[in-house]
Amino acid sequence: MQNDIKKECLKRMRYLGGHLDGVCRMLEDGRYCIDIIQQNLGVISALHKVNEKLLLKHLEHCVTSVVKNSNAKARKQVFKEILEVYKNKK
Repeated sequence: MQNDIKKECLKRMRYLGGHLDGVCRMLEDGRYCIDIIQQNLGVISALHKVNEKLLLKHLEHCVTSVVKNSNAKARKQVFKEILEVYKNKK
């Protein structure tokens, strides 16, 4: 993984860790359920954005390289991995 992408994703994940800590405090403090749910949805959305960035970089670099330089079996394996990620997105 490229260093700049790695740094950006780590920065976002650390921010999300802080966000989750805040949600935990909300639960401990007995805050209004809808407020907690809204914060949870924000965390989920931010995680999706990190995953989208990682997948895009994977497609641009790893998959492109395999498609250009590998045999049919390797290509099939890469496509299978991507399909599994997509199927498990729910």
